[in-house]
Amino acid sequence: MRAFIAKLLFKLPKNILIKWSGKPQIQKGYRKLDPGFQYLLKVMEDTGAKLDNTKPAAELRKEFEESRSLLSSALPSGIKITDHFVKTNGTEIKVREYSPESIGNIYPAVVYFHGGGWVIGSIESHEAFTGFLAKELKAKVFSVDYRLAPEHPYPIPLTDCEAAFNWIKDNAIDLGINPNRVSVGGDSAGGNLAAALCIKRKQEELSMPKAQLLIYPVTDLSLQNPSIEEMADGFFLTKDSMNFFRDQYLEDASLIKDPLVSPLFAEDLSGHPPAVVITAGFDPLRDEGDKYAQALRQANVEIYHRTHDSYIHGFINMMVVNGVDYALKRICDDFKKIF
Repeated sequence: MRAFIAKLLFKLPKNILIKWSGKPQIQKGYRKLDPGFQYLLKVMEDTGAKLDNTKPAAELRKEFEESRSLLSSALPSGIKITDHFVKTNGTEIKVREYSPESIGNIYPAVVYFHGGGWVIGSIESHEAFTGFLAKELKAKVFSVDYRLAPEHPYPIPLTDCEAAFNWIKDNAIDLGINPNRVSVGGDSAGGNLAAALCIKRKQEELSMPKAQLLIYPVTDLSLQNPSIEEMADGFFLTKDSMNFFRDQYLEDASLIKDPLVSPLFAEDLSGHPPAVVITAGFDPLRDEGDKYAQALRQANVEIYHRTHDSYIHGFINMMVVNGVDYALKRICDDFKKIF
């Protein structure tokens, strides 16, 4: 019921949402914050729904899951869920398959890595979006429950993601997918893992994913780009949060400029899979995402780059805000061109 009421509120006229936010429409340069997100940020501030770096990781994860359930949508109709378990480094991780209504015997596939700073987030927190992808792309989407920091710091999350990718490729026929059409994707830290996986496979001369979907990806953990300062606070993801996530993920600060940690520092991106890169105007990670798209383009990689200038970080999980569903469809339309 709370989620239903929230969705009704966000469909109110924009001028009312701005008024309820308690301040004039926020503007940074030519960018104006979407009224729905401006009101959402006010609600989050009033309810204390902010990342508290002093809390234990388990508590942060619980709070994140609860907030996502209010902001997102239900799993789309017509999607079948199947859980698989993949061996990696002496343990098993869950990989959840989202299958659309039957369109034939063989599907393309997307292996998806959720965001959350390598510390929070889960298959469940991103389920509405991964189900949306499956339905819109008419593809099987495999969401990977990789292990999280600080209990499992770098390189464990990346190792888990590659293990899942390899398992899906190796078992493609049994899974009903085309082994030559297995792509990767992720948002934020998950986008980082997707990009790093491509870099790692090129380094090791292994077969590449068909395509890569990078949604506001972390590509530079030096955290020195101008948007880190410009959007340091007040827009959901903060500079302090990014410093916290980096400290949890990396035990060795000397690795910050390693391309498998910060893909923007890769010397040669030629030969990488075609990519869709999505950035948000009111996001501390905007500049590094833009730079990575530019680096891919300069390496002659087929690239579709779209910036949602009035949106904040995390918007794919904020379907409660009017217009986000349309933005997600545009992301899928771009990805259909390459996957």
